[in-house]
Amino acid sequence: MTPDTGWVQRWEQRLGLRPGTVHERMGDVWQAGSVGTISEQEVHDQVGGRLGLDASQVHAFMTDLWTEYLGTPNEELIAYVRTLRGRCRLGILSNSFVGARQRETALYGFDELADRIVYSHEIGIEKPDPRAFEALCEVLEVRPESCLFIDDFAVNVAAARVAGMQALLFEDNARTIARIAAHLDSVGHGGGCDPFRPLA
Repeated sequence: MTPDTGWVQRWEQRLGLRPGTVHERMGDVWQAGSVGTISEQEVHDQVGGRLGLDASQVHAFMTDLWTEYLGTPNEELIAYVRTLRGRCRLGILSNSFVGARQRETALYGFDELADRIVYSHEIGIEKPDPRAFEALCEVLEVRPESCLFIDDFAVNVAAARVAGMQALLFEDNARTIARIAAHLDSVGHGGGCDPFRPLA
């Protein structure tokens, strides 16, 4: 889960900037990082240049960014998903940021949790673009109609349904776990399911 930590507001206060200035100045950089058209070093360079930060400040700024981005683990749901390995194909489809794979692997071990992880910064496409869902199905080698897609944003759930998937808006662990179990029963344990972002 990724609750708002208020890090942007704290930096704006620290730098004497009016609210919203950081995202105004950095919005195109954030977008470029989300679709992988910029490297981590280039992100750092742009942060320093656009916000007037020295190297140590850039490091602190990016540390705060990653702290919020990585959030806290949903331990109950992660533990349940671990029991599904070998019972179905598991994938994560993430609107991500350049550098996310390494950090999520180190912190959460998502590479051991899911069969495949599709990051927007690696394929250059973000949800709710239909091509993102196609990419996930392709790497999992499953048909969309056999997939249960779970997301905490309604727009992505709607897009997944348009793409032919069954889809569920994440609200809480109990309902999510029950829906996954029902899906597995209905497809005879032969389909794909996607634990997605509610895991962290």
